[in-house]
This record gives sequence, structure tokens and C-alpha cells, in this order.
Amino acid sequence: MSVLHRTVVRPIVTEKSSAAFQARKEYAFMADPLATKREIKAAIEGLFSVTVVSVRTLQQRSKRRTMGRRPGRKPRWKKAYVLLREGDAIQGVFEG
Repeated sequence: MSVLHRTVVRPIVTEKSSAAFQARKEYAFMADPLATKREIKAAIEGLFSVTVVSVRTLQQRSKRRTMGRRPGRKPRWKKAYVLLREGDAIQGVFEG
């Protein structure tokens, strides 16, 4: 697995991310919690051959969960909202 795929894990397709795409043409991705905005920008540009204008990130904290009778935690993760240059698009994420 390449470094780019470890930096940007997968796209996030939810009602909120779909609304952000409709309003501002922003894509939402799950990213490595230790990745910086510059690394996320380089990974998106390398994976999809597009030009990134801005990257906004937020940290999702880990949550306590019980699995059966045992307590556990869901891992923390980072969400990245990526704005592309006018005319660029990532095929197959929110279209269709």
C-alpha cells in the first residue's frame, strides 16, 4: 500500500458531506490522524490528478463502546474537507 493511500483512507459519503458537496463542491475524506494538511493535499493531488485549493481538517475523538460485556474504544480519526479548483472533479465519489 502506498503512502498516499495511507494518508487518505477513504471518502466519506454522508448527508452532511453530500450537502457540502452540493453547496461548495467540497469532498470529505477520512485521513490518517497524524497527517498534516500539506500531506493530505499532496495525497489527493497524487491519487486523483486534480488541483487542491484548500484543505480543512477536524479530529474525531475516540469513543467508549462496549463489545459484549467488555469495555473498549473506537479509534480516533481525522476528517478532511477538500476544495478543488474550479472545473476539477473526482469521478465516482458524489456524482451519480
